[in-house]
Amino acid sequence: MADGVALADRIAERRSGVGDPGALVGELRRSLVLVPYDRGGLWTAEFGGVRWVCGFTDEAALARFAEERAVLEGMAGAGSRSWEYAAFRGARLLDEVIPAMGVPAGVAVNVADPDGSMLFPPVVGIVPDAVAVDADVPSEGRDL
Repeated sequence: MADGVALADRIAERRSGVGDPGALVGELRRSLVLVPYDRGGLWTAEFGGVRWVCGFTDEAALARFAEERAVLEGMAGAGSRSWEYAAFRGARLLDEVIPAMGVPAGVAVNVADPDGSMLFPPVVGIVPDAVAVDADVPSEGRDL
C-alpha cells in the first residue's frame, strides 16, 4: 500500500522535529488507513477522555499491534491469527466516521510502533469544527 509509506514518512519527519503539521494532516487525509474490526465494530480505545480509532499504515504495522495485544492479553501466538480490517481514506475517517461516533474522537496511527506512532486528536484543523473539542478556543490559542 504505497500511500501508507508516505504517511509513515511524514509521521517520522514530524516526530524528528521537522516537517509541516498541516502536510502531515493532509497526508493522513489522502492515505489509506487499515482499521481492524473488534466485536463487530471498528477497533477503538479510550484514553484521556477521547475515543481513538486505531489505524495502521500497512498490514505489517497492524500485525505488530495484533502481536502486542496478544501478549498483553496473555494469548501469545494469537497475534498471528487472521485479522479482519477495513481500509479507509483518512479523509473519510476524519470527516464521516469520527463525527458519527458522538463522542470526542480522534485517530491513533500505528500505536504499536513507539517510534512511529502519531495521534490525530479531535481539534480544529484535523476533524470538522462541529466535533472539534477546541472549536470555541480563539485561533491564536491553537497549534497543530
